[in-house]
Amino acid sequence: MTDAPDMLDLTSAAHRMERILTGIDDAQLSAPTPCSDASVGVLVDHVLGLSLAFTAAARKEYGPDTDSPPELAGEPPPDWRLLVPGRMAALGEAWTDPTAWTGTARAGGLDLPAAVAGLVALDELVVHGWDLALATGQDYSCEPHEIAACTAFAESITDEERARDANGLFGPAVRVGDEAPPLDRLIGLTGRDPSWTPPTLRTGG
Repeated sequence: MTDAPDMLDLTSAAHRMERILTGIDDAQLSAPTPCSDASVGVLVDHVLGLSLAFTAAARKEYGPDTDSPPELAGEPPPDWRLLVPGRMAALGEAWTDPTAWTGTARAGGLDLPAAVAGLVALDELVVHGWDLALATGQDYSCEPHEIAACTAFAESITDEERARDANGLFGPAVRVGDEAPPLDRLIGLTGRDPSWTPPTLRTGG
C-alpha cells in the first residue's frame, strides 16, 4: 500500500458527495450501482457510516465508529437526508486539521498511518461518489489532484488485498485503454467498468 501525501483536501470531495446524496430520489434507493451487488440505498448507508468513521479517525477518537469493519449490507435510516449535510461537513473539516495527518489513526478496526487513513477517506468519497452519480443520472467530475492521489492509491492495492475486499471498494482491475481519461483509468483500477450504465438506459440484448 502506497504512502500518502502529507495532507490532502477532502472538503471539495465531501461537498460533492453532499450534492450527489441530496440529489437522490427515494425511488432510486433500490436501483443498482456499479459497485458489485450494492444498491443505491446500500451505498448511501455505507457512505453515511464511513463519514462517521473517518471523521472520528481524523480526530483520533476510538470507539464503535472506528472499531467496526465497513459493511455493504444495510439501508439508510428514514431520516438520512437530514444527516447528510452535517456528516459531510464534519468529515471535510476534520481533515483540514494538520494533526489529523500525523501519527496513527483507526478506521474499520485497523490502525493505519494517519496520512493513509486520510487518503482512504478521499478514495471512498471519489469512487463511491462516481458510483452514486452514475447510478442516479447525475453529472460527475473530480479535481485532477484528487484523481491523481486516488489513482496512486489504487495502483498500490495488491491482488491479495483486492481478493479480501471483493465486496468493498476494490475488485479485480478492469483494463481500460491507455488514452482513457484519468477518471476512467481510476475507476478501472477499482474494479469497475467505466462504461457502466444503469439497466434502464441499456439497449440491445
